Amino acid sequence: MIPIDETTLVNAIDKVSSSVVNIASVRMMHDQLFRVFPVEGVGSGVVIDGQGYILTNNHVIDDAERLKVTFADGKVLRGKVVGTDETTDLAVIKVESDEPLPAAPFGDSAALKAGQIVIAIGNPFGLTGGPAVTAGIVSSLKRSIQARTGVLELIQTDAAINPGNSGGPLVNTKGEVIAINTANMPYAQGIGFAVPINTAKAILKELVEKGRVSRPWIGVASVKVTPQLARHFGLPPSASGALIAGVEPYSPADDAGLRRGDVIEQIDGNVVDDPSQVASHVKDKKPGNRIAVTLNRYGRQFQVGVDVDERPS
Repeated sequence: MIPIDETTLVNAIDKVSSSVVNIASVRMMHDQLFRVFPVEGVGSGVVIDGQGYILTNNHVIDDAERLKVTFADGKVLRGKVVGTDETTDLAVIKVESDEPLPAAPFGDSAALKAGQIVIAIGNPFGLTGGPAVTAGIVSSLKRSIQARTGVLELIQTDAAINPGNSGGPLVNTKGEVIAINTANMPYAQGIGFAVPINTAKAILKELVEKGRVSRPWIGVASVKVTPQLARHFGLPPSASGALIAGVEPYSPADDAGLRRGDVIEQIDGNVVDDPSQVASHVKDKKPGNRIAVTLNRYGRQFQVGVDVDERPS
């Protein structure tokens, strides 16, 4: 049993429940005889703006032909996709309403601690009578999960995220949204994952204004230099840095002459000890910025300029 006053939980749920919606989607699929037929999907979302903007998962609305949004009071509105981001599995849709809609308050996911009590809320069936609710604790704050588009850093919780609750909010005991429920592991009972709300905050403006997220990119994949790799590439045993394992064709790195086997030793004058430093440095740049990369190529050190570009879709 969760050691907390149940009134606190009830108040937290009341604060958010009217903002949680059911999202029913219709996708057109083809069978082996090329016949077209509709397939219905279901998920949840949370109102983030009184004007009708709703935050959900990208996989809830991906490729949908029609969206039907049902509110806690039974009101049904047609939804349209405003912006999507496959990398974070987040999306924004919008409904048109004659009156302001109840927006959920945001919290600060950076302030979360392991062991903190959280509540997963969803509206999987679009029924009146309130949302579906489960409670648990934060199991891990930075759980890296391999997704199709890269690695996602998620919050892990033992609050059950049942089918149809994807896209709904994970809230703290103050009734603040601190994450968006995004996935569960059917083979690991009781484990759920959620995208930190600070991750969502960082991209919401772009999703609403541009429909997508612009991310800086240079087009390299790198690994940490080990003594074995150093020996293979003719480097001193004490060599460190990020060994380039691959360069995407026609990328900024390719244009600048970076090659597989090069070791990135410095970036903009900062010593590189781990590949994550390269990704982190590039992430803070904007398309059009130039970065200075110090390379070691089979024992020869030199510097090149790489122009940061926007990651292709």
